[in-house]
Amino acid sequence: MLREPSRTTRRATSVLLVVVALAAAAVVAVLVGRLSAASPSSASPAAPALADRAAGDDGDVAEGTTVFDDVAAVTNLEPGLLDAIRRAAADASLDGVAFEVNDGWRSPEYQERLLHEAVVEYGSEAEAARWVATPETSPHVHGDAIDIGPWDAAEWLSEHGADYGLCQIYDNEPWHFELRPEAVEGECPDLYFDPTFDPRMQG
Repeated sequence: MLREPSRTTRRATSVLLVVVALAAAAVVAVLVGRLSAASPSSASPAAPALADRAAGDDGDVAEGTTVFDDVAAVTNLEPGLLDAIRRAAADASLDGVAFEVNDGWRSPEYQERLLHEAVVEYGSEAEAARWVATPETSPHVHGDAIDIGPWDAAEWLSEHGADYGLCQIYDNEPWHFELRPEAVEGECPDLYFDPTFDPRMQG
């Protein structure tokens, strides 16, 4: 006659099953980790890693790029603008604010790509023009503009930029700054509603 296992035997069996299950899970996790490490990267060639993008010379920038970095988007800025933005960044750091470069100088080819992407995103050339200029009219292509982030940095520069001759130009782009040396002795000019109101964009 078979007897029901004792409570102690059942408890020991349960503990053993839990231990075996945990060990099996650990083995599976190790194997999955090794397979993932061995598999090729799934990154698309059209979206290269940030380090690869930073090494390019078209003006594209990696996240975290500063105004002191030796990259084309920064070093190809007009010298007066570069000097002013670096002085402002140094002073802002005393207030605990760090400037990052979202955009600076851009090659004409890169600007053209951005414009094409904007047309696709916004659905028309007219709407895209509110955000992205043509290579012929963009101040970025000429090294005359810089887009600063994050928000606290753009706000700091909006408040103090005139002291360095740095002015926000467009109401819809609070991150976009250009050099206006006369602002040091006075104030920045009135904002354009968006780039389509800027006479320079009509060329």
